[in-house]
Amino acid sequence: MTGPTEPSARTAPYAGPVPAVTLGLLAAWAVHDAEELATMNRFVRGRLPELRARHPRVPERAWHAVESMGGPEFPVAVAAMAVIVGAAAADGRRTGGRSAFYQAALDGFGLHGLVHLAQAAATRGYTPGVVTTPLVVLPFTVWARGRLRQAGVLRPASPRRAAAGLAFAGAAAFGSHALARRALRAAGR
Repeated sequence: MTGPTEPSARTAPYAGPVPAVTLGLLAAWAVHDAEELATMNRFVRGRLPELRARHPRVPERAWHAVESMGGPEFPVAVAAMAVIVGAAAADGRRTGGRSAFYQAALDGFGLHGLVHLAQAAATRGYTPGVVTTPLVVLPFTVWARGRLRQAGVLRPASPRRAAAGLAFAGAAAFGSHALARRALRAAGR
């Protein structure tokens, strides 16, 4: 029985692994992006000519965007993304997982994993990030969302939230690459 000074099980503050749930986003992202960093240059050099030949209707602008991933821009963009994901994870930690910024980043991280799987299916082979997607990205996202749900702080899933998560991931990636291009131009590279 609960006394007047004891919180009930329903109102008790969440005592679960909030640091693992929130700061874990940065750790899971780092593992995933380490795979991308380790494999991107070889993928672009080795697979791009074959993919261009197989998909002649893809606009040249899209191929140029993929080519840029094989140069110095990609590591700089990954560093910029680290700042964004780190800020989201820290905000999640600060708010006990309640932060809309953190939850959008978590949703975007998980949904972007589905994009990796679709890319691998479309190219009929390995694409950077596809190995850690089923091993790290998707399991971490499902686990973290479950813990947030258990804590009563997870915003309900909806098509609007899914769109917001994908928009977050897309905007963060686009912004990171734009920042990387600007930084490289400023450095004369």
